[in-house]
Amino acid sequence: MDHEEDAASLDGLGGPALQAFFRLADIWDLTPKEQMVLLGVTARSTFYKWKQNQDIHISRDTIERVSYLLGIYKALQILLPGERSADAWLRKPNSAPLFAGGSALDRMLGGNVSDLYVVRNYLDAELNG
Repeated sequence: MDHEEDAASLDGLGGPALQAFFRLADIWDLTPKEQMVLLGVTARSTFYKWKQNQDIHISRDTIERVSYLLGIYKALQILLPGERSADAWLRKPNSAPLFAGGSALDRMLGGNVSDLYVVRNYLDAELNG
């Protein structure tokens, strides 16, 4: 698949992905700065355009980030029934080596896609026992 085909395959995913992300951001009570880091966007103007749905073209990287975040949300809902406990887990200190005493959100805010991946992978391992 070449670059043009790849970009075309992403058309139409930007709006739904961002809508899902912003709903999740509200549930998790994320600040705009935290949202920007999780989305991998550095320009505030781009972030606010996305938030207002004025520009819904997003990169493969951003779609991957949103996918990991939605997977983290789903895993938490399964592992910790009750919305408040699942959502609170993100901000609680965690003694697992992956988190080094910090919270999952601290790790996720490292800024790299890999930070989201390792949290998602950790939760998937917990789900699979």
